Amino acid sequence: MFGRVKPLDAILATAEKKSLHRSLGAFQLTMLGVGAVIGTGIFVLTAEAAQKAGPGMMLSFVIAGFVCAVAALCYAEMASMVPVSGSAYTYSYAVMGELVAWMVGWALILEYAVAAGAVSVGWSGYVVGLIENIFHIDIPDLLVRGPYDGGLVNLPAMLIAGLVTWLLVIGTKESASVNAVLVAIKVSALTLFVALALPVMKMQNFEPFAPLGFGGIGAAAASIFFAYVGFDAVSTAAEETKNPQRNMPIGLIGSLGICTIFYLLVAAGVIGSIGAQPMLDASGVGMEPGSRELAAQCASISDQAVVCSKEALAWTLREIGWPQIGNLVGLAAGLALPSVILMMMFGQTRIFFVMSRDGLLPESFSRIHPTYNTPHVITIITGVFVALFAAFFPVGLLANISNSGTLFAFAAVSIAVVVIRRNEPKRHRPFRTPAIYVTAPLSLAGCLYLFYKLDPKSQMLFVIWAVIGLVVYFAYSRSRSHVGRGLVEVHEEDADVPPQPVPPID
Repeated sequence: MFGRVKPLDAILATAEKKSLHRSLGAFQLTMLGVGAVIGTGIFVLTAEAAQKAGPGMMLSFVIAGFVCAVAALCYAEMASMVPVSGSAYTYSYAVMGELVAWMVGWALILEYAVAAGAVSVGWSGYVVGLIENIFHIDIPDLLVRGPYDGGLVNLPAMLIAGLVTWLLVIGTKESASVNAVLVAIKVSALTLFVALALPVMKMQNFEPFAPLGFGGIGAAAASIFFAYVGFDAVSTAAEETKNPQRNMPIGLIGSLGICTIFYLLVAAGVIGSIGAQPMLDASGVGMEPGSRELAAQCASISDQAVVCSKEALAWTLREIGWPQIGNLVGLAAGLALPSVILMMMFGQTRIFFVMSRDGLLPESFSRIHPTYNTPHVITIITGVFVALFAAFFPVGLLANISNSGTLFAFAAVSIAVVVIRRNEPKRHRPFRTPAIYVTAPLSLAGCLYLFYKLDPKSQMLFVIWAVIGLVVYFAYSRSRSHVGRGLVEVHEEDADVPPQPVPPID
């Protein structure tokens, strides 16, 4: 079952034969990473974290950031050593075999597609709030919220998912250029928020610091982890990176460091300026974010609490006397959050692309557009599903489901980097994970802890998704796998020679 390992040399040869254009440098990768990471957690999930942990969400950001930091170090070694598309899927294939790789790739569908839907819902909240405040109108909830939030369908979220799909079909370089501008807007908005919110901080707003105990802080960390996951989307762009041995580690670790600083500063601004205590039910237990019960409680106080807000940062600025600046931050979120959706969908399509190239998914998925040189078929399919997720589900539920897939993939990379360090110690590593036998186990333990702290509904959905994945693998993918059929991939200069058969690997 674990014997179908794809050698690293064959992976690199496959990439040569059917490769994507290399056009991204270190600066663009860092900007792509910042674009993918900063946004969702701060602009969208701040209210979720406050409802679970209160002011203790400061510690939640630190816990989630630490787990991501050690995972990033594992990723950086693998990404610099294996500079091809596919991220955790490709690394697992090279080290732990096809079945594990398939399950990682299947889990990454949860990470990217569901996450893109979550951010689309967050974007909708800011844009709808901005329009309502500027034009003093009330847009019917039926058209801008999903069924869980008291509406019918989230049309703005569907619209932005479609727009991002179109941008990705046009091409990677254009997407990266647009993204760099959006990142600048987003960072400027957050800097302005910090400058206005921190001076009016009141220390009493930090008390009680952990109203729901350390369990609440851990649960908030499991949710807010979603805010960091974009960094691994950078590694899926390895095949389109110039000098990946140098640029991948810079892009991964640089973007993570920038984002963590912003997260802590902005969270402190929200808590200190207006408070962030959770809503409790009659028995003193915190209500579940994204639930109908919390929505009803918020409606009863006209949403006058940060845990009720669909646009937490803009709402905070309006509350502390900066309504126009609040609208500007809402505008910045409306302009910038699409960059997060873009990177999530970018990562998803590249995972599908490389799985298709290995024969595990239909070959049409890896078809390249003759004009735009992008995997347009799978980009459009992904876009349709993202739009449907965004239309009907609340942001908190989507974020937690996405986290379950992400944590599985991160855990797999943490194991893979140790296994390949022992199996192939002499292979060239442009970047070596420091203290590998400490860093990798810490990463694995952190991923297991955060998965344990997810809500039971998300854990159960992950198990169901994994079972479906196993059925698809044994019913379709296993018999069509190139490695299983004994097809040896060749270099580009030998591409006119038919694949050479070798004895099948079982």
